[in-house]
Amino acid sequence: LARSQGNDEQQDARGLARSQGNDEQQDARGLARSQGNDEQHSARGLARSQGTSSQETSQQVSVEFNSSRQFMSWLHEQQCSLGFSTYQGGKIYFIGSKPNGRMEVMERTFARPMGFCVDGSQRLWLSSLWQMWRFDNTLEAGQGYEQYDRFFLPSQAWTTGDLDIHDMGVGQNGKLYFVNSLFSCLATLSDSGHSFKPLWKPPFISKLAPEDRCHLNGLALVNGKPKYVSAISRADVNEGWREHRRDGGVVIDIDTNEIVCSGLSMPHSPRWHEGTLYIHNSGTGEFGRVNLSTKHFEPIAFIPGYLRGLSFVGKHFAVAGLSEPRHNKSFQGLARNEALSSRGVSARCGLQVIDLRDGSLPHSVQLEGYVNELYDVITLPGVRMPYVMGTMKDDIRRFIRIDNG
Repeated sequence: LARSQGNDEQQDARGLARSQGNDEQQDARGLARSQGNDEQHSARGLARSQGTSSQETSQQVSVEFNSSRQFMSWLHEQQCSLGFSTYQGGKIYFIGSKPNGRMEVMERTFARPMGFCVDGSQRLWLSSLWQMWRFDNTLEAGQGYEQYDRFFLPSQAWTTGDLDIHDMGVGQNGKLYFVNSLFSCLATLSDSGHSFKPLWKPPFISKLAPEDRCHLNGLALVNGKPKYVSAISRADVNEGWREHRRDGGVVIDIDTNEIVCSGLSMPHSPRWHEGTLYIHNSGTGEFGRVNLSTKHFEPIAFIPGYLRGLSFVGKHFAVAGLSEPRHNKSFQGLARNEALSSRGVSARCGLQVIDLRDGSLPHSVQLEGYVNELYDVITLPGVRMPYVMGTMKDDIRRFIRIDNG
C-alpha cells in the first residue's frame, strides 16, 4: 500500500466523529457527533455546489445527517455500512461506525452519480454523467488503513456517454448489467470501445432510440442473473412516460416478456430478497412486494418521501432511500402528495430502515441542507468503515501500486 505522507490535506472529505463541546477545527470532512445524552447522533458533511461539469466551485454548503436514537447501535450490531448516491448533490456518501459506535460519514464528488452497486464486499460500481467507475479494495485480508477496514480505489473507468444510467447489478459471471434509461434497454459494457452493448428491450419498445420512451429504471437480479425490470409506462414515443405517472407503471419478467405487475405509480428499485420481489411504488409513497401469483402489488409500509434506492441488511431489514419532491410536473398529481397531506407530514430526504417482519420503521437518517434527492442505496456487509479515494485531490496521483504477480 503506497500513499501520500505528511500533512492532513490527504484527509479531505472523511467523516469525523467527535463529542460536542471541544474546540477541534471543522474542515471539509463529514462530522459525526453525539449530542448530549446520546439520544441522537448527527453528522455534517460539507458539499460543494456544482456547475455543469464535475469541477467543484469554491462555494461550500453544509449537509447535516440526523439519525434516530438507535440507528447507530443497530448499524454497529449489523456489522455493515451503508452508501448512497445523490445526482442532485453530485456526491456519493458512506455511513459507517467507529469502534466506539459513533457515526463516520465520508463523501466523494462525482458528476451526476446515479447507479450504485456492490460486488461482494471487495468491489463497487458507480455510474456518473458520462462514465462508469469501478472501485477495488486494495487491502489484503486482515489488513487495515488507519481506522478503516476497506480502502476502495477508483481503478477503472469506461466512457459511456450520457445514457442516463439508473439501476445496476453484477451477475454471478462478474458481468455488470445496467438499465440504460435513455435508450429504454438493459445493457452492459462493451468490450470493443462502444458506449454500451444492448442486451434486452421491452417488447413494447419498437426500436432503440435516445428518447427515454418508457423510463425504464429498475433492475432485480435473481440467482445472479437479470430477471425483473421496472418502467414508469409502456409508452413507445419520446418521453411518453410522463403522461402515465399516476398508474402506468409496470414490472416485466425479461425472460418471458410478461408483465408481472401493472397499475403502479412511478415504480423504482425492484429487488429480489429471500425469495420475494420487493419494490417501491414511489408515486404512492409505498414500499411493498409483488405477488407473482396474483400479479398485484402488496403494500408493506407508507414512507414519507419519494422512494428510490433499496438494499437489504441481513434477512429482516431493508434500507430505502427517500427524496424530497422536485417542484415540477414530474411530481404533481401523484397519490403520494395526497397521502402526505392527509397524514399532516412533508416529504423527507434520507435513509429509512424497514423491518420486513412487521412493516415497522425502526431506524432512520434524515438529511438536511444542500442534498434533497437521492438515487441508489447500497449495503457493504462485514464492512464497518470504508475509505474511498476520491479523484479531486492530488492524493490519487501519488497512489501507486506495483503488480509483481
